[in-house]
This record gives sequence, C-alpha cells and structure tokens, in this order.
Amino acid sequence: MPEGASAILDTRSLGTGNRRLAALLRPGLSVLDVGCGTGAITRGIAEAVGHQGRVVGVDVNASMIERARAAHGGVPGLSFEVADVHTLPSGGAFDIVTAARVLQWLADPAAALRAMSAAARRRGRVVVLDYNHEKAAWTPEPPVSMRRFYAAFLQWRKAAGMDNAIADHLRDLFAGVGLGDILATDQHEIMRRADSDFEIRAGIWATVAATRGYQMVADGAISERERDAAEADYLAWLRDSAESHVQYLLAVEGMRT
Repeated sequence: MPEGASAILDTRSLGTGNRRLAALLRPGLSVLDVGCGTGAITRGIAEAVGHQGRVVGVDVNASMIERARAAHGGVPGLSFEVADVHTLPSGGAFDIVTAARVLQWLADPAAALRAMSAAARRRGRVVVLDYNHEKAAWTPEPPVSMRRFYAAFLQWRKAAGMDNAIADHLRDLFAGVGLGDILATDQHEIMRRADSDFEIRAGIWATVAATRGYQMVADGAISERERDAAEADYLAWLRDSAESHVQYLLAVEGMRT
C-alpha cells in the first residue's frame, strides 16, 4: 500500500463500508477479516460479535497492522496479525471469512478465495465485497485530466493482471472454488452533494491520484504532470461542480460445504 492510503481506510466503518457483512453478524461469531488495513471496519466487526465472539484481522502490510493494533488493540476479542491472503490458516476455525475491496488488487483472486474458504468452518460463510471499476459514474463528468487519469488507472491495473470488473465475476469465482448457496447483493456507493461527507467520500479519486498515482508515474503509466493535474482539477471540480458519484459495488457470499 502506498504512503497515505490509510487516509482512505480510516474513513470507513462497518455500517457504511460493509453493510451486508454488518447484517450477517451476531454475538458469539468468530470472524477472519482478510486485508483489514488499519482496522476501522474490523473494530466494528468485533463490537458486533461482542465479548463472546472472536475477530482476527490480517493484512500483508506490517505498517497497517501496527496502526491497527495501536488504534484498536484494546478491543476485547480482537487481534491483528501480519499474514498473506494466500497463506491463511486452513484449520476451518471461523464462522465468517471476509474480504472487502481486496480481491480487486490480486492477479489470482481464485487462489485467495480458495484460501479464504479453507479458513472457514464447515457450513461457515465467505463474504467478499468488491468493485466493478468499469461501471463507475460521475455527474457531471469530471475534468478531462481526471478522465485520462482514470483510464490510465484501469489500464495500469489491467497490465498488472488485476480484474477491473471483478465484482461481476465473483459469482463464478465462488462456484469455481466449490462454495455453495451463493448470493449477491448490490452495495453500490452512491454519493450526492447533499450528503454531509460528500467531498470526503467522492474525493477518493483525488486521494488515489495522490497515493497510487505516484506508483503509476514510477511505472510509466502517466507523467507526474498528468497526475498532478488530475488531482488538482478533480478537487476543484468536486468543490464547484460535482453533483454525484456512484461506485458499482457488490457483496457476494457463499457457504463452505
């Protein structure tokens, strides 16, 4: 994760950032949160399952785990560990294994999903929340510089083997790893100017330009001048002209048989 990405993660909560998972939780459950980042949503999971439950947040980024422990380590029943999604414990110890906005960054999401399934107990559930970036929409259209940046962002991801439309491929991935009772629910992030947090949430693409953008520059996907213009122009558009932004997001769940 690039420096500064934690600013995006820290704005999320269980209630706003993973609504379907929130609806599935109840006291006493054991939950593995894969790719937990700084732990903001993981803390909400722990509060939902209560002191009788158990929640483990794992992330491959050690600095994120350090931040998560510092911010949320005192919550009863909650722990954080450095772990790769492909090498999760396979003992089937968890009632729910979940990953939010994680598989989109992987070149082999099926392998990660198999590891998640192996970490769930029999009749346990795997819950994945992710995007189809090809279906994002803005009203009115953002500046040309941001449209160019976004097109470069999608191409940069594709060149690295990432699936820009993974939300719409999750059902097939779940079936392919043997999960049953598969259910998909719309969880689209709809942001309107009337919302009190509109500029923070819809401003995510300025944050992406200010974080992932530097990786893209280093990889030759865009120039620094293009990255800088996209960030500045988008912030001005957000302040003066933006009306709405929609990110296409699905939650897909399945049962380990």
